[in-house]
Amino acid sequence: MHLNMPSNDAACLAIIIAAACDVGVNKRKRKQRVWMKEWLKKRSLFSHANLLKELQVSSPLDYKNYLRMNSTTFGELLALVTPYIQKKDTILREAISPKQRLFATLRYLASGLTFEGLKFETAIAAQTLGHIIIETCEAIIKVLKKYLKLPQSENEWRNEAEAFARKWNFPHCLGAIDGKHVKIFKPPGTGSYYFNYKYSFSIVLMGIVNANYEFLMVDVGANGRVSDGGVFSNTAFCKKLVEKDLCIPEPENLTSTNIKLPYVFVGMMLFHLWKI
Repeated sequence: MHLNMPSNDAACLAIIIAAACDVGVNKRKRKQRVWMKEWLKKRSLFSHANLLKELQVSSPLDYKNYLRMNSTTFGELLALVTPYIQKKDTILREAISPKQRLFATLRYLASGLTFEGLKFETAIAAQTLGHIIIETCEAIIKVLKKYLKLPQSENEWRNEAEAFARKWNFPHCLGAIDGKHVKIFKPPGTGSYYFNYKYSFSIVLMGIVNANYEFLMVDVGANGRVSDGGVFSNTAFCKKLVEKDLCIPEPENLTSTNIKLPYVFVGMMLFHLWKI
C-alpha cells in the first residue's frame, strides 16, 4: 500500500519517529544506569556482610566454615592487605571497602563459586568481582610471603625435625609431602592434557608442611594428568634437593643412640624414594 504524503510531511514524520526511537533508547539507558546505581547502594543490605556479623557473634564455628578462618585471623589479614586494596570514593559512587573485597575473595577461594554465583552473595557485579579477586589475591601473596619460607640453614632444618620428633614421635623427619587436585573447567584446545585419574580436569597443588601443618613449600599449576610423583620431580624444590642445594644436614645419630640415620621427607607411595 502506498501513502500519498507530501515530502515535507514525510520528512517531519521521519524526524518524529527517529526522535521517538532516540527517546526510547535513552530511557532504557537511564533505567540501566539507575538500576546499577541502586544495586551498588543496596550492597550493605543484601550482601553476606550482615550474615557474617551475626555469625561472628552467635556462631564462630560457622563463621570459620564460611571463610575458612576465624574473625581474629580475618582482622589481622584485613589490616595487612588494606593499604594495597583500598579505593577512594568518587562523586558517582561509594568505593567497595577493603573488608568487602577480602570477604568476597576468601569466599571465592573457600567455595569455588563462579563470579556469577558469587555476585548474589556479595551484591557485587561479576565483572567487578573478577578484578577485585585478582587484585586481592596479589595483595595477600605480597603481605604473607614471610609465612611461606623454607629453612635456610642446617640448624633451621634440625628445628623442624625436632618438632616432628616431639609431636609425632618421628625422628629426623623434615616435612610431609602431598599433592591436591584442584578442579578446573577444561581449557579450550587442550584435549586430555588436564584430565586426571579421577575423570575430571584439574591442576595440581603440591605442598610440603611441617609438624604443625604449616606450609614450607608450595608449587601450583602442573596439569592434572601427571602423577603426584611426576609433579614433585619437576618442582624447583626437587631440583634443589637433587643438587644438594637446600642446606639439609648430613645423616646424624638418633638422640641417645649410636644409630646414624638420614633426614627424610615423608609422603605416600606415589613418591618414589629419593636419596638426599
